[in-house]
Amino acid sequence: MKRLISYSCFILLFCMAISANGKVLLPQILSSNMVLQRDQTVTIWGFANAGERITVKFAGQTRKVTTGESGNWSVELKPLKTSWKPQTLTVSGTNKIVLTNILVGEVWLCSGQSNMEYAMRKLVKIPKPKNEKLGFPSDEVAKANNDQIRIFLVNRKTLNKPDSIHKSWSVARDSALRAFSAPGYFFAKELQEKLGVPVGMISSAVSGSAIEPWIAEGAFQAADEFRNQKVSNDPGKFYHTMIEPLTKFKIRGFLWYQGETNCFLNESLSYANKMKTLIDSWRKAWNSGDLPFYYVQIAPFNYAKTTGKVILTSDTEPQFWEAQTQLLRLANTGMISTNDLTDTNEDLHPTYKWEVGRRLALVALAKTYHQKIAWSGPLYKSATFSSGQAILNFDHLNTQSGSVSGFTIAGRDGKFIPAGAHIDGGHVIVSASAISDPVAVRYNWTENPSGTLFSEGLPALPFRTDNPLTNQFRPN
Repeated sequence: MKRLISYSCFILLFCMAISANGKVLLPQILSSNMVLQRDQTVTIWGFANAGERITVKFAGQTRKVTTGESGNWSVELKPLKTSWKPQTLTVSGTNKIVLTNILVGEVWLCSGQSNMEYAMRKLVKIPKPKNEKLGFPSDEVAKANNDQIRIFLVNRKTLNKPDSIHKSWSVARDSALRAFSAPGYFFAKELQEKLGVPVGMISSAVSGSAIEPWIAEGAFQAADEFRNQKVSNDPGKFYHTMIEPLTKFKIRGFLWYQGETNCFLNESLSYANKMKTLIDSWRKAWNSGDLPFYYVQIAPFNYAKTTGKVILTSDTEPQFWEAQTQLLRLANTGMISTNDLTDTNEDLHPTYKWEVGRRLALVALAKTYHQKIAWSGPLYKSATFSSGQAILNFDHLNTQSGSVSGFTIAGRDGKFIPAGAHIDGGHVIVSASAISDPVAVRYNWTENPSGTLFSEGLPALPFRTDNPLTNQFRPN
């Protein structure tokens, strides 16, 4: 409540300042070089004196509005067609603002903690990755010169303040790109190449952040799972300063890479419920239905070796992965695995960010843009047990035969042992000679996964057939 009051006070003081200087002003997110979302009604808004007449012109459209007592104003433009050619937007009142070099295409917001914040400049300093099949674009910033990709890096200290320079958006190159999210940029690069349209990326991420600060306090209070509970980790801290000011800006969808901080707290079902609350509340804030929400399964790390107030075990991370997987039961969601994207389990920030961005783009290209491409590794669906074997069914399993590793199997005593596995007719058959009556199977159920179940070069998500969250997590 305290944060809500202070935020309201800021808005009040801000409007008083507007009235004092008499200038028409725009928010930070509206600037030259931006990309506006195509095929949707677009909102242009800002601040001015009370009763001031404002005129907005863009792409052959003219909109006029008179500000209310608060000085706030907004207009809506009819859905815009894709535009590769730079255009100019003008806002006129007491003064005139001219925004130039504006494109119309696809806009995405990427958010989370340090693995999403991971800046492009860091790629120059890392050792050459071991997996040569995934490439190594260490010189990406030096060669980047695609003016169809635009980027906006959120500064949590200034996003709520008016913009007088109108240069917050940048073409994705040089110093602006060096500071930008690597997963976000490589997502945009893949999307722009495959769609052939302008792409705008907004990065709003904070290193070390838990999930709670990205969720408004009111969203927790409205969720059945958290009503009348005290939620820790400073809920709303980053939502009000880094997300809420963006909610009028139309976007196509969200990318999310976060979870390590909550995994250190040994969360599972509670994290799934918090993430559900985040997804629901962000979609509601943008007032655009079930906006696509695509996210990253956190990478393997030796959590069990860490020391702290919360005791972690070898099951901590697999259980967290399991919690992340539950969100796939929500509409318009998708998750990528990073199980194969680390060279050492001692690094909480694995370096293959270009592949993270590419895999997220594959999900978007398939699910949002309806391209007929492979976008997911095998995803466990169901199991039957017969004649000493487990027969596993998967979605996205395009391999018809071959041996695979990474499986364990258990009988009625609940003790898991290594198992043999092979693909036969689109199913994975798992067994172990020591267990004649198996009842459960696990795959990559370890914080050091090495399983070889892939499809079209994309890894299967870890799972266990005896997943307790299936009946505990309640999707919409």
